[in-house]
Amino acid sequence: MHAARRDRAAAVAASLGADAALITSAVNVRYLTGLVSSNAALLLPTAGGAAVLGTDSRYAGTAERECQDVELVIEREVESALVRRALADGLRTIAFEDQAMTVRRYREVADGQAGAGGQHRPELVPLGSAMDELRMIKDEAEIGLIARACTITGEAFSAVLDRLCPGVTEREYALALERTMVDLGAEAPAFDSIVASGPNGAIPHHGPGNREFAAGDLVTVDCGARFGGYHADMTRTVALGKPTAWQREIYQIVADAQAAGIAAACPGSEVKEVDAAARDLIAAAGHGEHFVHGLGHGVGLAIHEAPIISSGRAGTLQDRVPITIEPGIYLAGAGGVRIEDTLVVRAGAGAAGSAQPLTTITRELLVL
Repeated sequence: MHAARRDRAAAVAASLGADAALITSAVNVRYLTGLVSSNAALLLPTAGGAAVLGTDSRYAGTAERECQDVELVIEREVESALVRRALADGLRTIAFEDQAMTVRRYREVADGQAGAGGQHRPELVPLGSAMDELRMIKDEAEIGLIARACTITGEAFSAVLDRLCPGVTEREYALALERTMVDLGAEAPAFDSIVASGPNGAIPHHGPGNREFAAGDLVTVDCGARFGGYHADMTRTVALGKPTAWQREIYQIVADAQAAGIAAACPGSEVKEVDAAARDLIAAAGHGEHFVHGLGHGVGLAIHEAPIISSGRAGTLQDRVPITIEPGIYLAGAGGVRIEDTLVVRAGAGAAGSAQPLTTITRELLVL
């Protein structure tokens, strides 16, 4: 599996005229080798030859055990070591992850230690988003891990639903939810949970604080579990007590918008058109200025990855691409609603295909 991914990555670098690719982001090193490390890089020759994985002594044993199909270099300064190796092998033009490498590291690689005796320097060409786009289409094993993360997320949400009651603080609920995810088998939460009650619901990425839930609140909970390195992402908004007319109104608008976005998310659909399917409905209801973010994003080894589904993005959805659809309405000083699910875009036999939900908690307004 990892060898096939490396072949595809090498082909991308070759299309840029590079002799090799230098992969430095932890997520992409993991994707291409299986190694989880805070200090690793991968050298991929584009015309054949062994891939070379660099890491330091802290991860040497793990790399030797789990990455037996690549050559290992054990050094602390992994990027510079791999560039020296590339130049020694006659690989001068190197495609690098410009979205991941800092300016300081770039200078060290390009000017500081590269080449035998410092006499030769590499020609570095940017990879842009090529590696992230390579990860966009998932294999069935990856989809299975995301599905398991989604199942844990839903089970944890259901298990602590009774903690959504007056007197509990946002922070207390977030901690209980995240602890339950781990108890149910998650490696960790996929991200810091968002728990936004009452007027805090008008802040899309509100950090849970010491505000106590109160009767009459809408409470937005954005959460996810991580399993096998893969992430889930789900948001539900619940009402504490009988909702008012304005709360029911904006909830229904958001629910209808999400349904429209999901219906539009098929293989071949333009991401901006998927965004428009939901956004136009919210705008027609008079809340266009209250939907302040994109409609969704890809999920995988990173919680936010390609494709980004928004009005300003280009690109089309493809088969086996996990995404989120998450419209919202945010009313300053009053509260807000967001509904989000993780789905996987699937091609259909003889049809356009569809986006199939991996999160399965009801989208109906929960009144507690």
